[in-house]
Amino acid sequence: MIREKEFNGRPGLGMFLLFVLLLLGSIAGLILAIRGGQGWLVLVSVLAMLASLIGMCGVFIVNPNEAKVLQFFGDYVGTARVDGLRWANPLYSKRKVSARTRNFETGKLKVNDRSGNPIEIAAVVVWRVVDTAEALFNVDDYINFVHVQSESALRNLATHYAYVADSEMEMALSSHTAEISGGLAKEIQERLEQAGVSVTEARISHLAYSPEIAAAMLQRQQASAVVAARAKIVEGAVGMVEHALEMLSARKVVVLDDERKAAMVSNLLVVLCGDRHPQPVINAGSLYH
Repeated sequence: MIREKEFNGRPGLGMFLLFVLLLLGSIAGLILAIRGGQGWLVLVSVLAMLASLIGMCGVFIVNPNEAKVLQFFGDYVGTARVDGLRWANPLYSKRKVSARTRNFETGKLKVNDRSGNPIEIAAVVVWRVVDTAEALFNVDDYINFVHVQSESALRNLATHYAYVADSEMEMALSSHTAEISGGLAKEIQERLEQAGVSVTEARISHLAYSPEIAAAMLQRQQASAVVAARAKIVEGAVGMVEHALEMLSARKVVVLDDERKAAMVSNLLVVLCGDRHPQPVINAGSLYH
């Protein structure tokens, strides 16, 4: 595998001024040679003019957060990363590679989670090139490589977790976003290591059930929420009834046998656990008549 090596050439401003002076001198020498009829001076002036023009072709600009990859007839020479005007062999080819931070959002992928439920998922990936040689020479198209591998890693990650956890200790896509995003960034980085790319961040941007099961799953979630709420209400009601019986017994407000306690517990539970306001019933007799 080809690794990046730094090669910044020479400072470009001094070389540019040198070739400009050489060009002006060759033009002046050519004019004098034509007037004086000196053939050898004409040849020297023309060669100097060609040399200055060719030399100017070696001047190039490196912008901030940008790199220029230099090659000599296919052979990798190095990468220029120093900002400003630079000069290198005019025969070197110079390819620009951006070192700026970039981001892209994957398309909405339709996959099955660990429970087999079809879901839609998408993610935002933030990345940058850190090794220009690997980015250009180890993969065919590093930008397309980043996109394809990111979507592949997202699809693979989604199949290892359920959309909703079956227990509190289980990690799920909908409830453990930070942990899932960290795992996604790590998996993408492993896939892009050979392309000289560093993944700064990867976060899930879209997560939902597929349209064909969304309504059914919503009903399931609502039912689970109702059951959980009812269980909490019953738990609280039992505690309140127990506390009421203990207070009545401790303060000797009334002495209740088991049958009357059962009736009282039944009435209190109906009042506390009912989803509607209770309707009072006037009992003209007693429990036994």
